[in-house]
Amino acid sequence: MRKLFLIGIMGMIISLAYGQTADNSLSAKEKRDNWKLLFDGSTANGWVSADNKPVTAAPGAWEIVNGALTLKKGATGGDIYTADEYGDFEFTADFNIEPATNTGIKYFCYHYTKGGYLGCEFQIIDDVLGEDNKQANHLLGSLYDVLPPIEANKKVNPPGQWNTIRIVAKGQHVEHWVNGIKVLDYTRGSKAYLDGVAGSKFNKAEPVFGMVDKGRIQLQDHHGPVMFKNIKVRVL
Repeated sequence: MRKLFLIGIMGMIISLAYGQTADNSLSAKEKRDNWKLLFDGSTANGWVSADNKPVTAAPGAWEIVNGALTLKKGATGGDIYTADEYGDFEFTADFNIEPATNTGIKYFCYHYTKGGYLGCEFQIIDDVLGEDNKQANHLLGSLYDVLPPIEANKKVNPPGQWNTIRIVAKGQHVEHWVNGIKVLDYTRGSKAYLDGVAGSKFNKAEPVFGMVDKGRIQLQDHHGPVMFKNIKVRVL
């Protein structure tokens, strides 16, 4: 009986192992659901600079460290962008920050007639030690400087551990998720949204900030340190 029990346990372990998807890869289901991998774990292929030049991972800039796209403290990698633009989309990524880190992932990045190159930012910050943690709409999960997250919903692992974010944009409706829990839900063009924009540093943008049909997704260089992996997107 003991032998059979051990065999059963080993079978369960093997099944679990084969059921898991390796980092920076797509599961069979994700492939069926038309997900696209934005980071292969070993190169920065598919990412471009603000002037549309291919990004090459290199020491002192964006580096590949243990299968993660990494910006070390003090590095000058510059903001990097997806080569493609996205309108209706679902995006997910894992991130790991150090204490006091302040960074973010932007979407609908677009060159505004007035305001320059802007994007809606899913704020990533150490809520405790980050230097920009004094306003609710500057905390992790917020639409930066526009709308705050629902703090009661946030279940965030501390700096040094991995967290997963998810952004869903469909029409004018947008959702921010952290570790499988929705922390912000807003409608572009609604009164709450427009009031938030009016009170933000984006209030002079033309056209109205965040009201564009599509744009690139950006990993922000805010002096790090931050690591990203399992970066994926699909068109809805």
